[in-house]
Amino acid sequence: MKFSFNPYKQVPACALLLSLCVGVRGQNPMAAGYFSTRTDYETMNLSMQLNDAKEAEKQRKQNKELVDAGLVSALDLNAPNSAIEEFNNGVASIKEQKPDEAIKHLQRSLKIYPKFVSAHVNLGLAYLGQEDPAHAQSEFEAAAKLDEKFSRPRVQLGSLALSRKDYATAEVEFARASALSPSNSKILSSLAFAQNQNHHYKQVLETCEKVHALPHKDSAEVHYLAAVAARSLNDFATMEQQLGVFVNEAPTSPFAPVARHDLEVLAHNKQIATLAANTPPGQQYVTLSASLPAQTFPDTDRLKAELSALGDDSDDEGCSDCAPSAEGTAVAANGNSVQMSASTTGWTIHKSVDEVAQFFAVSSHGHMVSDLVRSNIQIRDDNKPPEKILQFTPQSKLPLLLGLLVDTSGSVEDRFSFEKRAAAKFVQKILSSPTDLGFIAGFSTETTVTQDFVADPDLLGKGIDSLKNKGGTSLFDAVSLACWKLAAYPERERVAKVLVVLSDGEDNSSQRTLKQSIRDAEATGVTIYTVSTSENEQGRTAADKVLQALAERSGGEAIFPGDISGLAKSLDDLRDLIRSRYLIAYRPANFEPNGAYRSIQIVAEKNGKRLQVHARKGYYARLEAVHN
Repeated sequence: MKFSFNPYKQVPACALLLSLCVGVRGQNPMAAGYFSTRTDYETMNLSMQLNDAKEAEKQRKQNKELVDAGLVSALDLNAPNSAIEEFNNGVASIKEQKPDEAIKHLQRSLKIYPKFVSAHVNLGLAYLGQEDPAHAQSEFEAAAKLDEKFSRPRVQLGSLALSRKDYATAEVEFARASALSPSNSKILSSLAFAQNQNHHYKQVLETCEKVHALPHKDSAEVHYLAAVAARSLNDFATMEQQLGVFVNEAPTSPFAPVARHDLEVLAHNKQIATLAANTPPGQQYVTLSASLPAQTFPDTDRLKAELSALGDDSDDEGCSDCAPSAEGTAVAANGNSVQMSASTTGWTIHKSVDEVAQFFAVSSHGHMVSDLVRSNIQIRDDNKPPEKILQFTPQSKLPLLLGLLVDTSGSVEDRFSFEKRAAAKFVQKILSSPTDLGFIAGFSTETTVTQDFVADPDLLGKGIDSLKNKGGTSLFDAVSLACWKLAAYPERERVAKVLVVLSDGEDNSSQRTLKQSIRDAEATGVTIYTVSTSENEQGRTAADKVLQALAERSGGEAIFPGDISGLAKSLDDLRDLIRSRYLIAYRPANFEPNGAYRSIQIVAEKNGKRLQVHARKGYYARLEAVHN
């Protein structure tokens, strides 16, 4: 934001001419033309004053529009040029991700003009860039105190409260901000999110209606949030209506496929309810899913077709159904704004920056290498070195966000009890820190979460124990939903998002394809590890290749124990494999928001010896939104 102040000064009267024309008329050779000349110059002077007045009025209107739009405080308009110059330098430093320099400029700006409200706000943002939320909050509060009619400090205080999971404070601050800027759909959407987190579901629906009454191209996801709130109220009619509006307003949203799936489930449930209501007492009715026998064939034509359609994604020109994510793909660079995204479990807020976070593992002759340093690694993005390396760290130093997806279909019935015991031991060992979280879900025809995110391995074990064996197999649907669930969890720092899938690799009822589920993993920055529960001994089947594709294309690995007795050891090895990975975060060079596939190559060497790298091969750049 740059300010432009135009100081208008009145043009002085024609002093020079008057000084030449002193004396009695007739005594000065110039006196004869004095009166007519004076009239001409006075007319010119009056005209210039009128023009100045018009320009000043135009400037006043522009300033009022800025204040009314909530972009600047009325107090900011009185800032002297020297303070404005320092302010603009500070904002430029924030955009260049140089918070130290930004702080110096903004502090100088405030020293010149202590009532510079926007300088306080941006100084708070600079402190956040230094990971100093205490000083950031102090600056936001100072801005709010200086101008109680300016909404931006309240928005920042609300966002800061969200990052701390203080949803009560967030709701209060966003409510204050929306009262000051009632036509700002983004503030209202943030308010709806805070209300939902506080279980104020009726208020969520009311806020959504306010958003819907405003232009809200960039806030259509609020309708998905309203659907979540309606579901919590068991108001399925409103849930269906809000999902329909969301799909209509944002058909290309990364969450539109999930919304369409929810709509199909609601329609199916309506059909079942109607069927049950029309069934005579004492008789049973069957559903389509219940009447389908479980298929247990690892080489079906369906699986072969899915593998054939997978092809080589790196040859694709773009990804029309991929979503942006904070980890694993580049997302929009948009100054100091935040981006809100809906999911089946809630929304998450990400800073909008163009960067990539890549997890990878390194091995030598089958043994994991866990002592590498930054100098051992070379990376190329789209065949170019990164513009800047932002972070390099072992994954063991990062919080782990784990999803465990267990196949509960009829095809694994004979070994289901053993699988559950092995899985329970796995989660007991892999969650080693209070910051590590996991959830448990089983899948057959549908996916059921038996234990939501929690750090307690005992509770996760109970979630595993409560899994029930039944039905067909919707592996691809389950993977997609689990990836979006991991992506939706609010995070304050980089986390390692890992999905472990225990399955025989068969799928007979998914609505999503293998290719779509892999792209969902890419879009959400989730690494998939698959552990086969098949005891097939006749070479790689199509089902095995499905598990291999899911894992390797997301940067993980597929493990094939070969028999049920080797499952426990395989899960032990997997724990070590997951914990020995590395994270490298960087800003790609020559990044363009064109939706194109960008390849990643990582080379690891130590003591002159080249090592084997296990990582995904690339990602899809964000596609810049085009507004009609």
